[in-house]
Amino acid sequence: MKITSVKSRILSYDLDEELGYSQQYYNRRTAHLVEVRTDDGLVGWGECFGAGNFALGNKAIVEQVLAPLFIGQDPLDREVLWHRAYKMMRDHGQKGMPLESLSGIDIALWDIAGKAAGLPLHKLLGGAFRTELPVYGYGMMLKRGEDLPQRFHDEALELKDRGYAGLKMKVGIGPREDIKLVEAVRDALGPDGMLMVDANHAYTATEAFVVGKALGDLNVEWFEEPVAPEDRDGYRFLTSKLDVKIAGGEVEFSRWGWRDLLEGRGVDIAQPEVCAVGGVSEYLKVLTLAHTNFIPVINHVWGSGIAIATNLHLLAAMPDLPGAMSAVQPMLECDTTPHLFQDEILTEPLDVHGQVARRGTARVPDKPGIGVEIDLDAIKRFEIS
Repeated sequence: MKITSVKSRILSYDLDEELGYSQQYYNRRTAHLVEVRTDDGLVGWGECFGAGNFALGNKAIVEQVLAPLFIGQDPLDREVLWHRAYKMMRDHGQKGMPLESLSGIDIALWDIAGKAAGLPLHKLLGGAFRTELPVYGYGMMLKRGEDLPQRFHDEALELKDRGYAGLKMKVGIGPREDIKLVEAVRDALGPDGMLMVDANHAYTATEAFVVGKALGDLNVEWFEEPVAPEDRDGYRFLTSKLDVKIAGGEVEFSRWGWRDLLEGRGVDIAQPEVCAVGGVSEYLKVLTLAHTNFIPVINHVWGSGIAIATNLHLLAAMPDLPGAMSAVQPMLECDTTPHLFQDEILTEPLDVHGQVARRGTARVPDKPGIGVEIDLDAIKRFEIS
C-alpha cells in the first residue's frame, strides 16, 4: 500500500455573533482537515490545529513541504515517516505551524492503519479502559459591549442544565474584572459545581498569582494557561504557590518541548493538543512522559468532529493515574458555542452534546480508524481553499 495524495481541506463559515478570548475577537469558524489517499482506495482523515489565516499557512506546509515526503511511501510506516518529516523540518521550526501540519498527516495515517486492520484506533493503542467518557463543556466566551457577569451567569445556568460534568469559562479582560466573572459563574453553579477557568495566557505571573488566589477560594478545579507558554519560571512559581491546580500545554509541541515542562513541574494538569503536538504518534510519547512524572493528562480538544473522535479514542485508551479502584476518569473537552464542523461534516454525527443531555456521557466510536466518515458534499459546501 502506498500513499498517492496528501491534501489540505480548509473549511470556514461566518458566525452569527462575534466571540472572544483574551487574545482576540473573531467572527468566522475555520477548520483545517487533511485527506490522505492510498492506492488501495483507503482514505485517512486528520486535522491540524490553527484557525483563520494560520490554516492557510499550514496548508502550504502540508502540501508543499510535507506531502512530497509522504507520497509514494507506505502509510503504515508511521514512525519512520514522522521522524523523516521532523528531521527535514528541524532546522526551520521544531514548534508551531510545522508541528501542527505534521499532526494532521499523522492522525490521517493512524486512521488509515485502523481501516486497513479493521480496528478502531483505541484497539491499535492497546484497548479501551472505558467505552464512555464524561464531558465538560466550554463556553462563556468574551463579548464586547455587554454586561458580562450577568451574561456568564445566565449561560452557566443553561449549560449546567444540559448535564455536563463541568464547565469552562474564559477570562482575560483584567484581574479584577475576571474575578467578578468567575464569581458570577460560581454563583450560577453553586458551591460544588465543577468549574475551570481559561486565561489563554493573558497575565503576568504576578497578576496570575492574584487571580489564582481568588480562584482557589472560589473552588475552581483548574486555572488554564495563566501565563505565556514561554514563561516556564512563571508556571513553576504558580504551581508551587497556589492551591488551585495549574493546567496548560495546548501550545507545547513534541516530546522535547514537553520534557522540560513536565520535569520542571510547570503544570499540575497536562493538556496536550493532538492536532498540534505532532499527531497521535507524538501524543503517545507525551502521555508517557506525563504519567512517568505522575502528572494527570486531560486532553485539549479544539476542532471538528475529526478532532473530537480522535480524542475519544485517546482518552478511552488512557490508563488511570494513579491506578486505583476509584481513580478519577479523564474527561472530554467539547466546545458548546456554535460549531457546525462538529457534526455537519460527518455522515453520522457524533452528537456529543445530545449524548450528554440524554445520559451524561459520550460513547467512544467503535468503527475502524478514528471511527467517523466524512461527508464530502458538506466539505465542498464549506471549503474555501
